[in-house]
Amino acid sequence: MNCLGNTIFGAALCAAAIATAPSAAFAQSTFRNYRCADGAQFIVGFFQYDSRAHLQLDGKALTLPKRVALSGSRYQGKGVTLRITKAGVTTLKHAKRRATTCEQT
Repeated sequence: MNCLGNTIFGAALCAAAIATAPSAAFAQSTFRNYRCADGAQFIVGFFQYDSRAHLQLDGKALTLPKRVALSGSRYQGKGVTLRITKAGVTTLKHAKRRATTCEQT
């Protein structure tokens, strides 16, 4: 966007356009809703330049660092483990419960 204007009105209009434009980070993110076999529900967000998984689980926001996995992806921290296999099978282990299978809704 070229904001080289000679008027105050043009500069104000340009500033408003920049402020209302969607950010590049938001445009390059993925959010998924899941429902698990044990009744748990969560939302996970992935951002292009962030290797972590950002969860909303049990009313709390969690950021899980990506860990080494033999197949697929594994995110773990604060007693929560999220696994997503290459085949798309997702499991969640949290709150001293057994791992449970989750489906995207």
